[in-house]
Amino acid sequence: MRRRMRKIKKTAANNRLNFLLAIIFLLGLALCYRLILLQVWQHDYYSVLASSQHQVLNELKPERGQILVQEKKDGKEVSFPVAMNKDLALVYVVPYEIEDAQSTAEVFYKLFDEKEVRTEINEILNKDVFFKELREGDLSADEKKERQEFREIKFELELKNKKEEIINAYLKKLEKKFDPYEPIKRKVDKEILNKLLDLEISGVYHIMEKHRYYPDKEIGAHILGFVGYGNDELAGRYGLEGFFNEELSGERGRVKAEKSALGGELIINDWEYSQAEDGSDLYLSINRSIQYFTCQKLQESIEQYDALSGTIIIMNPNTGAIMAMCSQPSYDPNYYNEVENVRAYNNPAIFDAYEPGSIFKAITMAAGLDQGVITPQSKYRDEGQIMIEGWHKPIKNSDYEIRGGHGTVNMITVLAESLNTGSIFVQEKVGAKNFAEYVKDFGFGEKTGIELETEGLSNIVNLERNRIRPVEAATASFGQGITATPIQLVTAFSAIANGGILMKPYLVEKIIEPDGTIHQTNPQQLRRVIQEKNSFLLSGMMVHVIDGGHAKLAGVKGYYAAGKTGTAQVSDQERGGYLEKETIHSFVGFVPAEDPRFVMLIKLDRPRNAKYSASTAAPLFSKIADFILNYYQVPKER
Repeated sequence: MRRRMRKIKKTAANNRLNFLLAIIFLLGLALCYRLILLQVWQHDYYSVLASSQHQVLNELKPERGQILVQEKKDGKEVSFPVAMNKDLALVYVVPYEIEDAQSTAEVFYKLFDEKEVRTEINEILNKDVFFKELREGDLSADEKKERQEFREIKFELELKNKKEEIINAYLKKLEKKFDPYEPIKRKVDKEILNKLLDLEISGVYHIMEKHRYYPDKEIGAHILGFVGYGNDELAGRYGLEGFFNEELSGERGRVKAEKSALGGELIINDWEYSQAEDGSDLYLSINRSIQYFTCQKLQESIEQYDALSGTIIIMNPNTGAIMAMCSQPSYDPNYYNEVENVRAYNNPAIFDAYEPGSIFKAITMAAGLDQGVITPQSKYRDEGQIMIEGWHKPIKNSDYEIRGGHGTVNMITVLAESLNTGSIFVQEKVGAKNFAEYVKDFGFGEKTGIELETEGLSNIVNLERNRIRPVEAATASFGQGITATPIQLVTAFSAIANGGILMKPYLVEKIIEPDGTIHQTNPQQLRRVIQEKNSFLLSGMMVHVIDGGHAKLAGVKGYYAAGKTGTAQVSDQERGGYLEKETIHSFVGFVPAEDPRFVMLIKLDRPRNAKYSASTAAPLFSKIADFILNYYQVPKER
C-alpha cells in the first residue's frame, strides 16, 4: 500500500515537472518568435520609432507671399495688399463651464452676426420692387411715408426671426453639457475678439490661427482665387492663387537633430537644418479705386436692369495691363467653402464664351479697311434683309420690322446703325477665307495666356473649315454662330485702339522675391493685325457710333469716345437655335479716341428691364469712363 502511494506521488511530481518544462519551452518559443518579429519583420517600424525618441524633426513653414494692387494715396500711387496672411481667432466653448447659455448666445450674435444680418436684410428689401419705388419711384410724400413705415416693420420682423434662428443654433452647442469642446466661430479678427475677451465670459476660449485673408472680400475674388484644400493639401486654387501657387508658397524648411540618451539635451554636433524660404509677392496692374468703383457700378446695373450676371474688363491698350476686372455675382474668398455651386469659382471674364453679337461688326469692318476693299465712305444699297446661300429665310437687320431698308448708305452708317446686311456686304468683299484669317489674327480661337487658371476657349469652328459655308461666314460677320470670351474681345479691341497691334494681356506687373530680386513684366506684342492708318479710320467710325449713332448714352462729356454696342441672342443648348426674349448686352469702347487711356468691355447677361445694350451697357460705360478720366486727370479735348 505504501509502495503504491509512493509510486503515485512520484508520477504526480513527474507530471508537474513535465508541465513546467512544457511551459518554459513554449515561453522560449514565444520569446524567439518575438525577437525574430522585432529584429527582422518589424525592424523598419521600430527603427523609426526609436529614431523618433532620439531625434527632433520639425517642419518649418514659410510665409505665403502677398498679392498687392495699386491705390492712390495723397496723390501718389501706393501698394495695398488684397491677399495677405493674418492671425485670426477660433472661438470655442467648454459647455459645462457656461453659466448662462442664453446671455452667452446673445453676446455671440451681437458680436459675430448682427451687422452682417442687418446688411443682408437691407439688400433683400432693396431688391424688392415695392420698396425700390421709395428711391426711384414717383411717389407722393404720404405714399413714401407709408411705405417707409411698412419697410421698417418688415425689417424688424425679418431681423427678429433671423436673430432667433441664429441664437437657437448657438444654444444647441452651449447646452451640450457633456461635450468638452464646441467650436463657435472661426476667423474672428482681433478687434471683435478683444470685445469678447473684455466681457470675461466663463467657458469661452480661443486659439489663434494663421489664415489667408482677403480684406476686400468679394471685390476681385475671381482674380485672386483662394487658398484651400485640394488632394488633402492646402494650396492656391483658381485665379492668381492657383496660377502662381509655387511662387507664392515658397519652400518648406526643416530641423533634424539627435537627442541625448536621457532624452533631454540636443546633440548640437549632429544636426541638420534647412531654412524655410518665404513666398514671393505679386504686384498687380489692377488699380484698387477703379476696381472698387467698377464692381459697385456693375452690381447697381445688374439690379437696375434685372440682369442675371455681368462682367467688365478694363485694359491699357498700349501695354496689355489689366486695370480692372470684375464679374458679378461674386463670392467671398475668406469663406470660399460656403458657395452653393463650385462654378462660382470660375472667372466669367476669362471662362465664359458667348456669341458677341454686333460688337463684332467692328472686327469685320477692320478686315475690310485693311484689305482695301472698302473705305468709310464706301456705299451699298440696304434693303433691310438679304438671302444667303444655305439658309432658307432672309437675314434681317434688327430694326427691319420697324424701319425696313435704309437705302443707299456708307460704312460709317453701317457701324452707327448696326446693320447686319452691311456687315455681310463687307465680309463678302473681303472673302470668307481672308475674313477667317483676320478673326484668327485678332486672337479668337486661341487662349490669350493671361496668368489665371481656368481660361476658356472661344469657338470659331465655322470659320476653320476647308470650305466655309456662306451662311456661316455671313452670320459670323455680325457676331453670331461663333463665340468669344470677354478677355479675347477686350484684347482684340485694344489692337484697334492702339494702332493695330495685338498685345498679350497681363495682371502681374512684377514679382518680388524675399531677397529683393525683382522680376518685371514687359509688355508683349504678339503681332500686327491691321495697319496703323486703318485702325485710326476705324476709331473715327466708332466715334460716330457714339456721337451720331445708337450709342449716344455712352458719350463722355468733354471727350471723343469710340465704341460699339452689341445685343446678341442666347443660344439654346438643348434644342438648338436661340432662346426667345433672352439676350446678352455688350458694349466695348475706348477714350480718348485719338490716344486711348483704356479699353473697356461691358457684358450684361439676360437683362429683363431693357431691350438693347444702347440703354444698358452704354450708359454704364459712360459712368465708369468718366470716373477713370477724372481719376487720372486726363485733359478734356472738347
